[in-house]
Amino acid sequence: MLGWRTKTQATPVARVPDGTRLYAIGDIHGRDDLLERLLQAILRDAASAAAGMRRVLLYVGDYVDRGLASRQVIERLLAPPPEPFETVHLLGNHEEAFLDFLAGEPVAFDWFRYGGLETLYSYEVPVTRQPGHPIDVEEMRRRALEAVPAAHVAFLQACKLWHVEGDYAFVHAGVRPGIPLEQQRRQDLLWIRDEFLSSTRDHGSKIVVHGHTICRQPEVRANRINIDTGAYASGRLTCLVLEGDTRRFLHT
Repeated sequence: MLGWRTKTQATPVARVPDGTRLYAIGDIHGRDDLLERLLQAILRDAASAAAGMRRVLLYVGDYVDRGLASRQVIERLLAPPPEPFETVHLLGNHEEAFLDFLAGEPVAFDWFRYGGLETLYSYEVPVTRQPGHPIDVEEMRRRALEAVPAAHVAFLQACKLWHVEGDYAFVHAGVRPGIPLEQQRRQDLLWIRDEFLSSTRDHGSKIVVHGHTICRQPEVRANRINIDTGAYASGRLTCLVLEGDTRRFLHT
């Protein structure tokens, strides 16, 4: 069931550019069924926008792994967006692990434990048992290189690490407190947790919108908003809607 709820702010603290309605979608993790439903809800919502308003679809990363339809998610993201939407795709740590596996980096066993086998399944790479030897891994990698379309690899390689709209900065995992966005390390943007989540510091006058760490409901803090509601397990894929100084949520 699709629904939405509104976040009312007594004192506006952040804005997106005038004439913009932005939809930021949390971690999808191979749940193409939920993505399809959420996009339908977004289209219905966007129909109420004023004529000529800029509409932006922004994805915070982690499109693959865990769910069983990673390939279908990537194909949906590769398709031209509905007019007149703009799209922004951020890289997640799971996309980085997928690319590293394809490149032969020594990440396979960790990646397999955190959803990589499900991603290979979606590409019809035979997975008959949990690989336990480097020879098994190399054989699976060879088959994956044959099965994963070059367009999918190119799409993932082209994903951004961060994006800014007005008073909001969008990243996958978070930022290292006290360091300007332009100087953030790739490792932190894709993987950071505790130091970022526990920080109450202002992040360069930007509200950081992120995923990566599962929460039952969207977390709205003074310096950050977490929109990863664990879609692959909970069935709740969340979208933050920003317009002017307002915030609200759509979800499955």
